[in-house]
Amino acid sequence: MAITAAQVKELRDSTGAGMMDAKKALTETDGDMEAAIDWLRTKGLAKAAKKADRIAAEGLVGVAVEGGRGVAVEVNSETDFVAKNADFQKLVSGITKAALGAGDLDALKRADMGGKTVEDALTAAIATIGENMTLRRMEAIEGDSVAAYVHNAAAEGLGKIGVLVALKGTDNGIGKQIAMHVAATAPMSLGEGDLDPAVLEREREVQTQKALEENATAAKPKPDAVIHNNIIPGRMKKFLEEVTLLGQKFVINPDVTVEQAAKDAGVEILGFVRMAVGEGIEKKEEDFAAEVAKTLAG
Repeated sequence: MAITAAQVKELRDSTGAGMMDAKKALTETDGDMEAAIDWLRTKGLAKAAKKADRIAAEGLVGVAVEGGRGVAVEVNSETDFVAKNADFQKLVSGITKAALGAGDLDALKRADMGGKTVEDALTAAIATIGENMTLRRMEAIEGDSVAAYVHNAAAEGLGKIGVLVALKGTDNGIGKQIAMHVAATAPMSLGEGDLDPAVLEREREVQTQKALEENATAAKPKPDAVIHNNIIPGRMKKFLEEVTLLGQKFVINPDVTVEQAAKDAGVEILGFVRMAVGEGIEKKEEDFAAEVAKTLAG
């Protein structure tokens, strides 16, 4: 299939690979972006690319905590200009507070908010502000205590990234620190047992292929047993240390893991929520020349 300049640019932006390497990767994988990323990684030409790099939506994330329950909601807008609007911020704050008493997203849409349902309040705001808005998702978490943190705060409890951390035990301030860590490192899961098996398997395939290719060109190739029993497990252990919250080095004290820092503070991390505006929504890009041609064609 024909590989477009826009595809090459997207792959380069998400992996940092060179133009020719990106083009070759796309050619080898018939334009499959995720497969092309893996192909580049097996050649040692790129690190794992995060889908969050392709965020397009605007809006705000709101977080609120009451007792041992914390909630996070995302409300999208068409432009960042509206996200800075005081009326929009008041709307998102109200929806977030309503979420404290809702079990899920559907229940939240039906929840009362100043005499209207949240859904009706959102519809009214769309008419007033003049821009489409969407209540996209809600997540809740519970523990003996819940710590919250908002990164790039637009107002109290509102920002581009919202984090909740649920703890077992008495929080002496470690919860906020862990929440800030989560905002900065974006772990994929709490621990290995919570990690998506598909993600784990994909990483194992990449590391296996990479190790075999490196060994094939090495001056002194290692026995297959060493590759499969030592090198690959070692790389998988490093991967888990990088992507699981409990295994990560604590940003405030890199000498210990987050799990150890929590233990030292007398608490156990039960779970976390990290919600960033627009994550998982892929940016739709169009080739500029094609866009101009289409415009001129009328």
